[in-house]
Amino acid sequence: MDDYIGLDVSMKETAVSIRRGGKRVWRGKCPSDPKLIADLIRKRAPSAKRVIFETGPLSIWFYHALCAEGLPAICIDARHAKAALDMAANKTDANDADGLAHLAEVGFFREVRVKGFDSMLTRTLVAARTRLVRICTELSNQIRGLMKTFGLVVPAGKGSTFEKNVRGLLVDQNGLSAIVLPMLEAWRSLRIRAAELGRQLVAEARQNQACRILMSIPGVGAITATSFATAIEDPNNFKRSRSVGAWLGLTTRRYQSGEVDYDGHISRRGDRQVRGLLFEAATVILTRSSAESGLRTWGLKLRERVGFKRAAVAVARKLAVIMHAMLKTGTFFDRTVGAVA
Repeated sequence: MDDYIGLDVSMKETAVSIRRGGKRVWRGKCPSDPKLIADLIRKRAPSAKRVIFETGPLSIWFYHALCAEGLPAICIDARHAKAALDMAANKTDANDADGLAHLAEVGFFREVRVKGFDSMLTRTLVAARTRLVRICTELSNQIRGLMKTFGLVVPAGKGSTFEKNVRGLLVDQNGLSAIVLPMLEAWRSLRIRAAELGRQLVAEARQNQACRILMSIPGVGAITATSFATAIEDPNNFKRSRSVGAWLGLTTRRYQSGEVDYDGHISRRGDRQVRGLLFEAATVILTRSSAESGLRTWGLKLRERVGFKRAAVAVARKLAVIMHAMLKTGTFFDRTVGAVA
C-alpha cells in the first residue's frame, strides 16, 4: 500500500507523520536535516507516494534535497494548508504533521513551484544589494538628523558630495565629530559594498539573454529585469501571459456573496519585490521616460481618466504581461505593443 508523509518543518526539529490505508501508522520527530529525514522515511515508509510540507524559510533547501534523495517531495502553499490544519483542536507540530499527511492522502492541496538554486542565488544578490542601499540611506538620514540638532544643516547632495559636506561642517566640532565620523565611515564602507554588488548585478544581467530582452523596454533596468526573469524562471510555467499579472498580485480582488458583488483593491499576492519593481518601472514610463511607445501612450490616457496611482498599477500589470510574452517568444520590445486596453 502507498504511504503518505506529512512534514512540519522547523529550524531544529521536524515533526513526521505517516499514513497508510486511511490510518496513521507512525508519528515522531527528527532533526531538520533532509538526509536524516530521507533515511527515516525509507525505513518507516518504504512505499512513499507523497511527502508534503509547507512553504517556509527551509522549503527550497528541503525540496531539492529530498528530491535528490529520490523522494516524491511536494511543497504546498502554507495559506491553503492553514484552513485544514486549523480544524485540529490543539495547535501542535505533531497535529500539523498529521494534517499535512492527511492532505497528502486525500490529494486536497495546491502544489507550489519551487525555484532552483541558481535563481535563488541571483535573487539573493538583488536582495543583498537592495538592503545595503536602504541601510546607506538610513545612515545618511540619521547623520543629517544628528547634525541638525546642533544647527549644522547638511546641504543637498549624494555620494561623495554628501561626505564632503559632512566633513566640512565638522571641522570645528570636536565633540560631535567623535560621534558622527564613525557613522560616516560605516556609511562610506556600505556604499562601496553596495556599488560592488550593483556592478556584479549589471554584469550578470548583460550576459543573460532573458535580461537583455527585458531591458529593451524603456524604464526597465537590470534590477527589474533580473528579478522578473528569476521569478518567472521558465516562461512555460504560465500557459497565458495574462496570468502573470494575477500571480504577482496586480489584479483586483473580487467579493461576491448574495446581492453583494464588488471589486476591491489589488490582491497584493505573490512576489512583493517584483511587484514593487514593476510599479517603479511603470512610474518611470509615465513620468520620466522620453521614449514614446504604445504602452506609455495607453498609460497616459488612462492616467487622465482614473488618476496616476491606478494608472501606474494598470501599466505595471500590462508590463508584466508584455515581459512574459517577450520571454516566451524571445523577441525584443516592440513600441507599438500595449496601445490597446
